[in-house]
Amino acid sequence: MVPSLVECRAYLGLTPRRYETGEISGNGRISKRGNTFTRKCLFKRANGIYCPKLGGGRLRDWAKAIAERTGPQKAKVALARKRADTLHAMWRAGTPFQEETTI
Repeated sequence: MVPSLVECRAYLGLTPRRYETGEISGNGRISKRGNTFTRKCLFKRANGIYCPKLGGGRLRDWAKAIAERTGPQKAKVALARKRADTLHAMWRAGTPFQEETTI
């Protein structure tokens, strides 16, 4: 059975940490729990997409728009999360990767 998208993100450590102290609560950095190797592979691919010499296309433009609002590191996390979501969708549907349908 294929886990849900939320479970997949948590397994890869791509979900934000939750902190609550007294009256203060919020989300922090990504949890980095779960499979370290897979998360590293996703981040290497995100760096490749984000890099001006290697990357390109709609996904890079999408990440650059996020980087303008939040910064490049958060944009790379968003790219890694988007790739994880794409992999999860492929896993559930049993289909191969097709670049033109990923955004």
